[in-house]
Amino acid sequence: MKILANDGIDAAGKKLLEDAGFEVDTNHIPQEELAEKLQAYDAITVRSATKVRQALLDVCPNIKAIGRGGVGMDNIDVDYARSKGIAVINTPAASSLSVGELVFAHLLNGVRFLYDSNRKMPVEGNTNFGGLKKAYAKGVELRGKTLGVVGFGRIGRETAKVALGLGMNVIYTDLFDGPTSLSLTFTGGIAVDLPVKQVAFEEVLKQSDFITLHVPFLDKPAIGKEEFALLKDGVGLVNAARGGVIDELELVKALDSGKVSFAGLDVFDNEPTPRAEILNHPRISLTPHIGAATNEAQERIGIELATLLIDALKK
Repeated sequence: MKILANDGIDAAGKKLLEDAGFEVDTNHIPQEELAEKLQAYDAITVRSATKVRQALLDVCPNIKAIGRGGVGMDNIDVDYARSKGIAVINTPAASSLSVGELVFAHLLNGVRFLYDSNRKMPVEGNTNFGGLKKAYAKGVELRGKTLGVVGFGRIGRETAKVALGLGMNVIYTDLFDGPTSLSLTFTGGIAVDLPVKQVAFEEVLKQSDFITLHVPFLDKPAIGKEEFALLKDGVGLVNAARGGVIDELELVKALDSGKVSFAGLDVFDNEPTPRAEILNHPRISLTPHIGAATNEAQERIGIELATLLIDALKK
């Protein structure tokens, strides 16, 4: 059986599949050529780039399994695929810590103005050193501040653990009842349980010094015009979930007014061509959708994806 890893797969996962007797092709096929060339394969794995929609599945009855290396599956018509007997799998746990750490890269970046100083130091550092030093002199510490987590699944919980490790207070909101504490393991195998508090969504908006979002995009932004009005003045926002979860145009207004002190964005409305107002804003920390892009996460994703595919295809 042949598997097309159209958006790549870690070497460890590829070896697992090959050792199980599968042929794995890691050559990327452009989206517009998939309808024709996917005929030669029994399964496909994707990340966020390749789309597996109903129209593609209708012309590829040979496909028995679709694997998504990552969490969200909004680039796959999951229900339709499963209605045709196609196994659809993803790897929700493998990248959680990597995303959580990226959230804090943005938060630390924001509270110490690194997003701006890294732009200006190369240009003004040798002519306006004192001016820049004064401009960035009012940083704040994260310890003792409140992090609000919107969506308390695997990624939300790993992000909360990083916050607890830094001495932050954590409140969260979720559609389902969640835990009252999380267990952290430190160097030397020392484990402690630290408290977290579940509150209503509106309370997260009103009480949090910083907010991180870990929810899928539904029919409207989780934080739009009405929600911005409820936020604490000077809040910091991070979106490493999905483009559209924060209304980007309202975010620009909130940044310009000072309602939001800074934002960290790893995902965007118009990927792969984010709007200029976002890319050029002086108070946004930017990364190009790299939440799961660590060596460790990619290896875990590859191994988990391969294991699940083997189970699905050997049935």
